[in-house]
Amino acid sequence: MSVGVDSARSDWEDGHRRLVAAARDPVAADRLQRQLEVVLAELRRRVGGTFTVAELAAAYPGSERWARLAIEEQAATPGWARSLAMVGDAAFHLYARGAVDYAP
Repeated sequence: MSVGVDSARSDWEDGHRRLVAAARDPVAADRLQRQLEVVLAELRRRVGGTFTVAELAAAYPGSERWARLAIEEQAATPGWARSLAMVGDAAFHLYARGAVDYAP
């Protein structure tokens, strides 16, 4: 893997850990899950169902812009902008598991 892909994967893993920790709060859990689903759906639309980790990493730069728009349109709740980066990174982490060359 390239340094860029490794760096992106590190960001994604960190975001996923932070999301899991934040979702321990039952009030936040539902809100975060909805936001996560919106970003995952947008990833499916943008990256497709067959992809490599490198292709997913190529979609990462600029993803905060389109994730912001998607969440704003479909899952905006009070304070949603504060969790945007965390949710986006967690979505990439989870989506990466479907890559044809995924290795933990």
